[in-house]
Amino acid sequence: MNQPFLPVLCGSDMNAYGMARAFHEAYGIKSIVVGRSHLTATQDSKIIIFEQVDNFNKQEAFLPALENIAEKYKDIKLLLLACGDDYAKLIIKNKPELQKHFIVPYIDESLMDQILLKENFYKMCDKYGFKYPKTTIISYENYKEFEIPFDYPIIIKASNSVAYWACSFPGKKKVFVAHDEKEKNAILDAIYSSTYKDHLIIQEFIPGDDSYMRVLNAYVGKDGKVKLMCLGNPILEEHSPEGIGSYAAIITTYDKELMDRVRHFLEDIGYTGFANFDMKLDPRTGEYNLFEINLRNGRSSYFVTAAGYNLMKYVADDHVFNIKQELTYADNKHLWLVIPKGVLFKYTTNEKLKIEAKKLIREGKWTNSLYYSYDMNAKRWMKLTLNKLNYYRKYKKYFNKKGLAE
Repeated sequence: MNQPFLPVLCGSDMNAYGMARAFHEAYGIKSIVVGRSHLTATQDSKIIIFEQVDNFNKQEAFLPALENIAEKYKDIKLLLLACGDDYAKLIIKNKPELQKHFIVPYIDESLMDQILLKENFYKMCDKYGFKYPKTTIISYENYKEFEIPFDYPIIIKASNSVAYWACSFPGKKKVFVAHDEKEKNAILDAIYSSTYKDHLIIQEFIPGDDSYMRVLNAYVGKDGKVKLMCLGNPILEEHSPEGIGSYAAIITTYDKELMDRVRHFLEDIGYTGFANFDMKLDPRTGEYNLFEINLRNGRSSYFVTAAGYNLMKYVADDHVFNIKQELTYADNKHLWLVIPKGVLFKYTTNEKLKIEAKKLIREGKWTNSLYYSYDMNAKRWMKLTLNKLNYYRKYKKYFNKKGLAE
């Protein structure tokens, strides 16, 4: 293969396509996408080599599959990246083995455990002055008598996403909102009547619509210094049961004070690689509440590249080409979306951001990461367009319905 290196992307979703597109835009190269199934986002593409691996998100299949790929492409530098949480964890757990064949720009397992264990995460938040929603955890054993130690409404979500996606029950959603005791009990009974028996996370609901969310993507160089930070203001999330909480449209924004605080935090704990923060602005206090840190770039992270800061170029220039990079706080205004504009303007409730989105569209400062002109053909265009039009049906059916019966 005649290219300077080969990105190997674990996962075949929208994030994988955005990453492959960013690599192609920066270097004119193809990427390997490894996934359990070939999702629409990465189908019929000439910038992707797809490798299907059954049970790729399981330890017993993960390492052997990547070792096979390493053997197949042993004459080229391989840069290994995760497109989702499960794959990021697997890469980190297997990092010593994987580093024999791949460039692995991820933290070590000891730091991962500090960040991902909720009690450690909250201690870190306290130490670095980040607010976070009041949170408690319940189990299958104690859920019937457990009393919620804060006010309704509350968020209910699974702590084990792998086990949760494997279960099924009527009314299943990625995240639930319960407004009272009765609704909470019905949701818990429904979840625990399925095969899911792991812990559930109960969190206070921070008021405000989708536009109060913020998403921050950062890249920290191998020298432990932050190189890029880009803050996004989601203006609409997905509302389908499996998509709740995923961003559908984002406008880049800027907050130097927040970026400074996050930069200090990442550098102080010895972080390297991609980091992705989800947070919400609490209208009652004017403060950001940090929900979580993902140890990878976010599902919607192409919004950073679309704004003019190619996120994949940062990791490759650092790890493959050893190019020195200075700190950049992104401040270009750009609209990123994966939904039709008609859906965006019908369901966005923040009028100020709606006006801003229309202005950016008029100025040509908008991008749908799945529609890449270089990589478009009739078959791909047809699949993507049918997929996009399906959002009209989904929003009509599911918008703002986050309870069990809805």
